[in-house]
Amino acid sequence: MRLLFDQNLSRKLVARLADVFPESSHVQFQGLDQKTDTEIWEFAKVNDFCIVTQDADFPERSRLYGSPPKVVWLRCGNTPTSQVEALIRSGFVAIQALLNDSNLHCLELH
Repeated sequence: MRLLFDQNLSRKLVARLADVFPESSHVQFQGLDQKTDTEIWEFAKVNDFCIVTQDADFPERSRLYGSPPKVVWLRCGNTPTSQVEALIRSGFVAIQALLNDSNLHCLELH
């Protein structure tokens, strides 16, 4: 399960969640931090990443186009990285279900 963390999330999440989501990355590590949502979407699609974001743009795109890529939408507002990490860890089973079910395209975590 490869997650691609959007620009609005800390790069530290990659290392902090490596035990449960190995091979994950951040848009900045992939040279995508100055790219458009369309370019990030296509990168994630081609490279088998699930986009993790706090913005509504990718969930909206998911509603329009389906997947891949899948999207995890974090609805926790502006919170410390430790709380974002805890939210993702607590959503591990739901994220797995999202990634394994071809009928699911987007997951909201609160």
